[in-house]
Amino acid sequence: MSESTLSRRLTQFSHGAGCACKLAPGELATVLRTLTPQSHPDLLVGTETGDDAAVWRLDADRALVATTDFFTPLVDDPRTWGRIAAQNAVSDVYAMGGRPLFALNLVAWPSSELPTSMLAEVLAGGAEIGAESGFAVVGGHSVDDPEPKYGLAVVGEVHPDRILTNAGLRDGDVLVLTKALGVGIATTAIKAGTASPEVQEAAVASMTASNSAAAVAAVAAGATGCTDVTGFGLLGHLSKMTAASGVDVELDVAAVPFLPGTRALAEAGTIPGGTRRNRDWVAPSVDSAGFAELEVLLLADAQTSGGLLFGAAPDRAAEAVAQLGAPATVIGRARTGTGRITLR
Repeated sequence: MSESTLSRRLTQFSHGAGCACKLAPGELATVLRTLTPQSHPDLLVGTETGDDAAVWRLDADRALVATTDFFTPLVDDPRTWGRIAAQNAVSDVYAMGGRPLFALNLVAWPSSELPTSMLAEVLAGGAEIGAESGFAVVGGHSVDDPEPKYGLAVVGEVHPDRILTNAGLRDGDVLVLTKALGVGIATTAIKAGTASPEVQEAAVASMTASNSAAAVAAVAAGATGCTDVTGFGLLGHLSKMTAASGVDVELDVAAVPFLPGTRALAEAGTIPGGTRRNRDWVAPSVDSAGFAELEVLLLADAQTSGGLLFGAAPDRAAEAVAQLGAPATVIGRARTGTGRITLR
């Protein structure tokens, strides 16, 4: 292994940053339409609405939640990347109102380009998140690949009567967002070497923060509709929720929190390709009259390990926000409709 290879930054091996390297939502939807949805009496949540995880009933009181997520490097410190990837993967269990039980590692590694000692650091980061969150990371699978990738396949549990889904928003619900946006912009700047230490620190802190408390708060607030905000951005995931739930949403743009420094980066032109693809995808369902295109792009920013987005009655939502603290806040309201999002 050459000295020049070892001196390269981890993010230089990645074509995209984190969840921004996902397939474009429109392309993915086209592929999924070719598949026959699976049906079984015990399959409580399948692929029909593109939810965060599958749910399989075991008995009247127990159901399994299964999900997987992995992505390319978005920071240069391997242990931090492992922590972010693990937190991002387990977030799908929290988005269903569940509790993680165990996980398996998913690894792609350029063994001739990067040392296995670096991979050990990545895996250690994932294991740390498991230990902190009360689930075990046990084994997994690896392949040799020119581009490094890491994530988890996670199995959790949830009560069959208390599942949160992206089809559960109700007329009159107000929307709670639990983390600030801007991670996609920040990680793009990190990859380009233009992120300030303050921006990088804020982004890493957000991405490594658990959504466990947010899931507990959502369930306690009586939520039935929930998703986590990741690669398709706030507008993309909200668009899926509104369509699946049969509601329209008025989004209070001024109420949406952003990580410090990310707006300035976007104004300077640091916008991920995934964010632009998200914006194009949601265009038919979003009324953005009166708002500058940059404002809409910020709302479509491709997140990695973002927060939960859930709906609850106004008084219960206020209690959840008070319990969680900033940056959790109410950002909009749902009404019976056809899947439209209006920016206000």
